[in-house]
Amino acid sequence: MSIFVVQKHKARNLHYDFRLEMKGVLKSWAMPKQPPTRKSIKRLAIQVAEHDLTYAKFEGEIPEGNYGAGKVEIWDAGTYELVSKDADTTEFILNGKKLVGKYVLVNAKIGGDKKNWLFMKV
Repeated sequence: MSIFVVQKHKARNLHYDFRLEMKGVLKSWAMPKQPPTRKSIKRLAIQVAEHDLTYAKFEGEIPEGNYGAGKVEIWDAGTYELVSKDADTTEFILNGKKLVGKYVLVNAKIGGDKKNWLFMKV
């Protein structure tokens, strides 16, 4: 099984960074709102730069003047099992403390931007 982590990031705007271990890196999405713990709630998830696997354990303060300056804390973490993946949909089972069960990321291309995904519990 691979790991996932959700980091609560109090940067310019509070958001949640959802990260999935894939092919030796952390694929990452920024969510303006807290990830859903119940079905039928959809969250915008904006795909951002990949991070090194060591970043999965990072908590602390990113100093002013640096990209992402602000407080970072681990909101949830655990393992996940990939169910299916193609160019526009990634389905997985999360085994965390807060996020448990089957979830999906769908490339919704909101506003025509391929970085705009939807994250939901199914």
